[in-house]
Amino acid sequence: MTCLAVDFGGTRIKLGIVRDGSVLAHRVIAAQSDQPLASRLEAVAAALEALCQEQGIATGTCDGIGFSYPSIIDRRNARILDHFGKFGDASTIDLRGWSRERLRLPLAIDNDARMALIGEWRHGAGRGCDNCVIVTLGTGIGVSAVIESHVLRGVHGQAGILGGHITLQPAGPQCVCGNKGCAEVAASTSVIGKLAREHPAFGSSALAREDVVDYAAIFRLAAKGDACSVALREQSLQVWSALVVNLIHVFDPERVILGGGIMGSGSVIVPAIQAYVERHAHTPWGKVTVVQSSLGDHAALVACEWLVQEEMEKVLK
Repeated sequence: MTCLAVDFGGTRIKLGIVRDGSVLAHRVIAAQSDQPLASRLEAVAAALEALCQEQGIATGTCDGIGFSYPSIIDRRNARILDHFGKFGDASTIDLRGWSRERLRLPLAIDNDARMALIGEWRHGAGRGCDNCVIVTLGTGIGVSAVIESHVLRGVHGQAGILGGHITLQPAGPQCVCGNKGCAEVAASTSVIGKLAREHPAFGSSALAREDVVDYAAIFRLAAKGDACSVALREQSLQVWSALVVNLIHVFDPERVILGGGIMGSGSVIVPAIQAYVERHAHTPWGKVTVVQSSLGDHAALVACEWLVQEEMEKVLK
C-alpha cells in the first residue's frame, strides 16, 4: 500500500509518502495555524503533488490520504470538532469532499497523539506491546492509549486523548480547554516562556539572556547549574511524572512512550520519569517501562498507512 500522509501541528505541517511502514519521502511546510485551514489545504495538496512527482508516483495511484490532526475528531464523518486555538475554521470543512475533488483520493483522519501512538505501536517503541500509552510533550501535551491491542477512541472520539488536560492544580491557571490547572498549562512549550519570566530568579538568570526561552535552553542551562533553569526543569519533570502516574492508574499499560519536541532532552526526562513512576505508581503486579519514541516526527506519518487501511476495510464490510 502507498498512501499520502499529513501531520498538522501548531507551527509545522509534516507531509510524506508512506509505503509498507516506511516514509519514502517527506517535507515540512509552515502551519500558519492562526489562519483558516481552508487557505492551507491548497499548499498541502501542492506539496504532496511535488513529493509524488519527485518519487515518480502518480498522485491518483495512491491508495488514500491520512490526516493526523490536533483536535477531537469525528472519524466516521472525517470532521474536526474543535480548534483549540488553531485553524479556527477547521470544523466547517468537508475534508473528504476536498480530498475527492482536489486529489481524487479517499481520506481518513484521527487525532495527532493517537496517530503518534499508532505509529509507535505498529512500527516503533511500542512494537510487540498490547497495552501502551503515549505522552507527547510539545506545544501542548498529547496522550493516547492502546488497550489489549485496541486503539482507544470512545463514542465521541475523545477517549484517552485529553490526558494533557487532567487537572493537576485545581486552583491553577485557566487552560485553553476551559479547565483550570491542566498538566498542559503547567508544563508545555506554549506556557514555559511565561512561567520562566514569572520566576523570581529569572532576571538574574542566564535564561533571561537567551533569544528564545524554551525547553532546549532550560535543559541546557540547568545542566550548567543555572538556578532558575534548574527550578523550571524540576517543576516540569514533576508535572510530567505525576501525569504519567495518573495515566498508569487509568489505563494499566505495560509501557509508556514519551514523544514530542521536548524529548530532545530525553536522556534526562526518561530516567527522571521512570524513577518517579517506580516510587509512586501503584502497580503491585510489576513494573511499567518508560521509553522514548523511536520514530520521532515520522510516527504520525507512518500511522496514516494503518489508518487508510482501516478505513478501506471498513468500507468493504
